[in-house]
Amino acid sequence: MKHGNHDKQGNHPKGNGTHKDGSGIDRKLHNPIEDRLIPLEPLDLGRVHSIDDLVRAMSKTAFTGRQLGEAVDVLEAMARDEECFVVMTLAGAMTVAKQGLIISDLIDRGIVNAVVSTGALMAHGLVEATGRAHFRVNPDVTDEELYEQGYNRVYDTLEPEQNLDDVEEVMSEVLEDWDHNDVMCSYKLNHAVGAFLAKRSKEQRGILKSAFDQGVPVFVPAFTDSELGLDVALNNRLRESTGRYKIRYDPFLDLEHFAATLLRQKKLGILTIGGGVPRNWSQQFGPFLELRHRRLGENIPLKRYHYGVRICPEPVYWGGLSGSPYSEAISWGKFVPPAEGGRFGEVFVDATVGLPIIVAAVFERLDKEKGSKGKGTKKKVAAK
Repeated sequence: MKHGNHDKQGNHPKGNGTHKDGSGIDRKLHNPIEDRLIPLEPLDLGRVHSIDDLVRAMSKTAFTGRQLGEAVDVLEAMARDEECFVVMTLAGAMTVAKQGLIISDLIDRGIVNAVVSTGALMAHGLVEATGRAHFRVNPDVTDEELYEQGYNRVYDTLEPEQNLDDVEEVMSEVLEDWDHNDVMCSYKLNHAVGAFLAKRSKEQRGILKSAFDQGVPVFVPAFTDSELGLDVALNNRLRESTGRYKIRYDPFLDLEHFAATLLRQKKLGILTIGGGVPRNWSQQFGPFLELRHRRLGENIPLKRYHYGVRICPEPVYWGGLSGSPYSEAISWGKFVPPAEGGRFGEVFVDATVGLPIIVAAVFERLDKEKGSKGKGTKKKVAAK
């Protein structure tokens, strides 16, 4: 008795490569090698001796592992491209989660040339930069008790209210020296805070300090939605109560400076952590130029991002911008399509997992080539 399509010896006949589908119609089965498909490879940990080895092996696997490996390749390309000006956008509690030094390293090595962030992330980063600490949550203490004790909870981590009071003292010193005739915006204020840290907290590292040292502008589009914004509001109320002029704040100064800075660059890249306002504000640069050209008749080039690396676990089917893929942004005129040279990597993973691995792998590659030189992986791209 025969079982299936086998000969007497149990061997499957080679046939002619055709196969009948449910309708009885023959279809030709393709050869993946002839179709030049890329085969996957088993991840052999016995051949992994570094973080770079690991991500290279992951890029030959599937799912999120492949995404992560491919994102490393794109960030490496951005870092090596001397014509590329890289904008890093930051959302979420990355500094509370102790990822701030990774961002500082990217700035110090000349890989990141501008930062667009939430104000909260910069405020919590100031805690680190002034020598304060964040702490693990004690699960036996309720949120009501945490409030009474002066501890603010961010998931599994605590930000003591005293830390924020200490940050306010830094802000107070910076704001007291602010000339009321100088209209404030976020990049000007962050520059002033960075200068303060460079002078008063030399032994500490931080995002704003590195940004000041390297001439990297830091923008906070939703500035009033932050501890820093509240500190400015309190300072203005104090100024008003003592008969002094209040500080005027104009967010459009940020928009214009950001646009003017990017307009001067030959090529643009974006490294996005999370989504939210920082991502959208940075990506709307392309449409802003297009509207100036189409509605106002300005003779300016239409620029879009050539590279993009995004680390965000939000799924696309919720419909929000944070989870939207770069392919969607192409339709808005924000990114160069892959057919025209655009290159993107998107990783759907928690940034506290993805960012350290991706950046460490890129640093390994750059340091291996540079040898003992290490820093200065790319020529400085002027942001001023």
